[in-house]
Amino acid sequence: MKVFVADKSIILTGKAWEIKRKLLEYSRTHHLMIDWINSLHTPDGKPPIKRIK
Repeated sequence: MKVFVADKSIILTGKAWEIKRKLLEYSRTHHLMIDWINSLHTPDGKPPIKRIK
């Protein structure tokens, strides 16, 4: 199982059951894939705060 992280994408490689298990693991903490990607690029692991006008 390998996880490759780019600026705007995540690539999972491995067997189907490994990928399903990894997605289930990350779905417990992040509701959307963009939340997961943003948390990887912030220093403290928390998603950045978005300003709403």
